[in-house]
Amino acid sequence: MPEGTILLIDDEASLRRVVARVLEFEGYTVWQAPDAQRGLEALRQHAAEVLVILCDVKLPDAHGVALLPRLRALAPLAEVILLTAYGTIADGVQAMKEGAFDYLTKGDSDDQLLAIVARAVEKARLQHRVAELEKQVGTQYSFASMIGHSPALLRAKALAERVAPTEAAVLLEGPTGSGKELFAQAIHQASPRRGKPFVAVNCSAFPKDLLESELFGYRKGAFTGALTDKKGLFEEANGGTLFLDEIGELDITLQAKLLRVLETQEYHKLGDSKPSKGNVRLVAATNRNLRAEADQGHFRADLYYRLSVFVVPVPPLNARREDIEPLAEYFLQFYAAKLRKRLRGMDAEFRQLLRAYDWRGNVRELKNVLERAVILADEERLTADTLPPEFQAFPTPHAGDEPTGSRTLRALEKRQIQLVLQEVAGNKMEAARQLGIGVKTLYRKIEEYGL
Repeated sequence: MPEGTILLIDDEASLRRVVARVLEFEGYTVWQAPDAQRGLEALRQHAAEVLVILCDVKLPDAHGVALLPRLRALAPLAEVILLTAYGTIADGVQAMKEGAFDYLTKGDSDDQLLAIVARAVEKARLQHRVAELEKQVGTQYSFASMIGHSPALLRAKALAERVAPTEAAVLLEGPTGSGKELFAQAIHQASPRRGKPFVAVNCSAFPKDLLESELFGYRKGAFTGALTDKKGLFEEANGGTLFLDEIGELDITLQAKLLRVLETQEYHKLGDSKPSKGNVRLVAATNRNLRAEADQGHFRADLYYRLSVFVVPVPPLNARREDIEPLAEYFLQFYAAKLRKRLRGMDAEFRQLLRAYDWRGNVRELKNVLERAVILADEERLTADTLPPEFQAFPTPHAGDEPTGSRTLRALEKRQIQLVLQEVAGNKMEAARQLGIGVKTLYRKIEEYGL
């Protein structure tokens, strides 16, 4: 049974045949290419099957070190081993910086080559297994896969499920790390566009000029360095869904261009005088109060109203505490499988500390905490000493609260704020309105009561 597929790119036909025969004797399937162009073509068609790429440094149409980023872009889970007849330290250092698994001199023994290929194959297989686990556990984007049954989560899911089959723009509001992209993916998967691309971009991750070219693309010669045409994300997402995360960070000039796209389904690539047409459904997300920012002139009001045709408030984790333990179990199983550890669960103190913590980083923080705990675990169950230091000093549930049934003004106020926050899925603006207090006062009360 074949051990895996290897792509061999080398312009020396005799060497290719010898190396291929050695590898095939070991059970590998070997595909051969005489130059960079045909190697890239083979990789485009079969990237998912290739575990290791053996590439000559001096090819007739490319330098192997310069080719590395293109190989890794096409097959990010494959490992690249560079081969050279005349190795230099500079090339070797640069190859490793670019992500090569190893850098070998031609003529080395077959045993050395086979040993390095075997290690590269094993690493690539592991990366494929992890990617598959992440696909199954972390990126199965559907409403059914969302973990938790808290009232706040169920309300948000019900809203998102209602709007998903439509073409309406959706604005997801919620704090950082609460799972807004998971909601966006679920909306896409439950829509008629599910078979088309889902393209996501974080608006805060790009400077203004670069974000414009990322969104709309450009024509060759549009600016210095634009050597070829480039597709923008609107073009990549054509027929599907474009998810704009942290849209509140979008520059005001780009807001005007985005509004035009939403209204006309047309946009201009940089350097192009003719408009391009696109058929894209937009889902946006923010951790800011865009309505308040629009009222204050910090965000275009016309764009806000166009984006907020349908608003889904995604609740913070501390507004859905019933979901903390199921989520923790989920991440425990995922990281235990990923790290090949046999773990049976969490002890009582560990669970108690999870319940007591304020989770300002939301689901993302919980995920990171569980990964850390699994790495540190030496026993069958996760224990309190695997949690970060801040957990050790955190009060256990209700440690500083008034006794159950207390009717002091402080206790009643705290319970009322908790109740309203849960009812509005953590939306501070709406909670303050219902409580009849200012937003600043609400934040002070949340801090005071540790909500």
